[in-house]
Amino acid sequence: MINIAIDGPSGSGKSTLAKEIAKRLGYVYVDTGALYRSIGLYISEHHINPNKKEDVIAVLPDIRLDLTYEEGKQTVYVNGANVGDRIRTPEIAEITSIIASIPEVRSFLLSLQKEMAIKHNVVMDGRDIGTVILPDAQVKIYLSASAENRAERRYNELRAKGIEITREEVKADLIKRDHADETRETAPAVAAEDAVPLDNSALNLEQTFEAAMEIVRNKLNEILPNRI
Repeated sequence: MINIAIDGPSGSGKSTLAKEIAKRLGYVYVDTGALYRSIGLYISEHHINPNKKEDVIAVLPDIRLDLTYEEGKQTVYVNGANVGDRIRTPEIAEITSIIASIPEVRSFLLSLQKEMAIKHNVVMDGRDIGTVILPDAQVKIYLSASAENRAERRYNELRAKGIEITREEVKADLIKRDHADETRETAPAVAAEDAVPLDNSALNLEQTFEAAMEIVRNKLNEILPNRI
């Protein structure tokens, strides 16, 4: 199976890029962030303090996550309920950043993510895909952009969903999450040594996609000539 790993900080456009690459290649797209956010949503709705590690670990056996692909889109169900866009709020993002540093949470999701990559050609995005989840991925891309650029994108995305928030709040949350992700002891959000860097601060969606596809073509043609 072919595995493509796309890592990078929040707001860099990982999910949008991964979805488009998967669509173009006919691969399965796996949004790992949605899995973590779904646990974050469960923690929030059950009024569990995310800073109390033991309490979070204790409820993991009660959480059943199911991934389905409906009309080509990944949908996550928690204990049979579709989480929808409830996992996309700043509140859930903050909780997710906290619980993502817990080794037991990461182990809880690791087998599910690896199983998907064994069974399918996948494009998977997150923060530790190339370093931890899919260390043997044939293609690794580290997508980044300036904090200002990423904050503006996230702001527009949240407002489009009807979420009331200021640009300043979005940027502050993004910087806080960057620090938490980069400095956590377990699977910190860093680029894999063999990842190809791609800064899309000055690129639009189409330009980002074309640049990424060039990386994919070059990498796959090295091991599988004329694959793409």
